Amino acid sequence: MEKQGILKLLPLLAALASTSVLAQDDEEFFEFDDEESSVTVADPLESFNRATFALNDKLYRGFLKPVARGMRVLPVPVRTSISNFFINLVAPVSAASALLQGDPHNAATEAGRFILNTTAGLGGLLDPATGIGLIQDEEDIGQMLARWGIGHGFYLVVPLYGPTSLRDMAGSIANNKSNPLYGNLVTGEIIGINVTGSEVLLSLDQDTYEAFYESSLDPYVFFRSAWAQNRQGMIDQ
Repeated sequence: MEKQGILKLLPLLAALASTSVLAQDDEEFFEFDDEESSVTVADPLESFNRATFALNDKLYRGFLKPVARGMRVLPVPVRTSISNFFINLVAPVSAASALLQGDPHNAATEAGRFILNTTAGLGGLLDPATGIGLIQDEEDIGQMLARWGIGHGFYLVVPLYGPTSLRDMAGSIANNKSNPLYGNLVTGEIIGINVTGSEVLLSLDQDTYEAFYESSLDPYVFFRSAWAQNRQGMIDQ
């Protein structure tokens, strides 16, 4: 398969489930802290972003979620093991990002998780690392750039990707390009890996996105604020 046309620019499908802002398999995404209510991100492209948000919502409801629901025929332990496998794939980048943020302890934890889960965990299908106290604290290049003092730039809602910012979009592309496990893969294959992993994550979710969408006066504003607060929390921790 050749790297042609727009595929050269589309490692951005790295976490397709973020269309529903559930790429961070974390219920705390939706928990607002009053002390963090001032966390904002510039949104000069709001008209474009709202249109893309509406498009992503249609794609999510019409295609992504039905596929994810279809995966529920598989037992939860099977889907959890598949999810573990895909999460394990990003551990090398997480370890490197933590090290470049000056956090050798977390870098060692992420590296240790990868080694143990890849070997004793049967290629990442199992998660024995958590059982011995190596708790996942995933880092990425976007967080690294933030720690280096680089701001968001501005908010973006990317088709088939979801909420991000100029800085984090660049970070997502770099995450894929720098992952040694993806070294022999072309962009289309990387997209396929991430789409599959994200659909599995969606299959484990119990319609959280729909519930918050329906209960929000302005879903676009709600998810923008939730994304900004969640992202800041990941950077600060």
